[in-house]
Amino acid sequence: MRLDGKTALIAGASRGIGLAIARAMADAGANTLIASRSIEKLKTLAAELEGTALELDVTSRDSIRACAEEAGEVDILVNVAGTNIRKNFTDYTEAEYQTVMQTNLHGLVELTRLVGGRMVERGKGGKIISIGSLMSSHGMPFAAVYAMTKGAILQMTRALAAEWGRHNIQVNCISPGFIETDLNRAMWQPQIMHDWLKGVQANPRLGTPEDIAPLAVFLAGSGADYITGQNIAVDGGFTTTAVWPFEPQS
Repeated sequence: MRLDGKTALIAGASRGIGLAIARAMADAGANTLIASRSIEKLKTLAAELEGTALELDVTSRDSIRACAEEAGEVDILVNVAGTNIRKNFTDYTEAEYQTVMQTNLHGLVELTRLVGGRMVERGKGGKIISIGSLMSSHGMPFAAVYAMTKGAILQMTRALAAEWGRHNIQVNCISPGFIETDLNRAMWQPQIMHDWLKGVQANPRLGTPEDIAPLAVFLAGSGADYITGQNIAVDGGFTTTAVWPFEPQS
């Protein structure tokens, strides 16, 4: 679980899951590069982590290239940046569609191409970890465009694991379940949502970003050298369990 001597680039690290992962990797000894559009906030966080703040707008190819160049030799790439717009599929505007696609998929693909390509060239191996979603593999309503991007992230993970395995680069995906963040906090305010969760999930509570971070650290370390191409759910059992009100008679 130690990452001493390794450089980790976390794309989308200003809050939520990305920030929790950055803190955990810094605690594990990694030289932590945190990247986001919120550069002034990142500078404060970087000082806290004894890391480096890099400006990154995943909707801008120039910004992505500049960030990858400034990052230099990276041992661990963590793709976290993402957004969501919840609405009926037929109501998405072209601008909304492009925003979600560029933020969640196209920008991270370009960053992975640049940073991963450098890993291949230098010949020292590496780790690439992308944050997927329940919707990488499960369908849920009112988030169709988000689901498209997260499904593609999972398939990129599997394809690159096959392509870059010969270079000792392990590529994996973490699929969080219902993790409370700024993106979804309002959605979880009604009590009916919590009542529903208790009826469908083995662990009935919402997750936190700190529930995701330890797995990211493990996948970034030498203990995961023989783990690649995997989609690992951190979801309280949502995708593998079901609960019901039946109680056996004593």
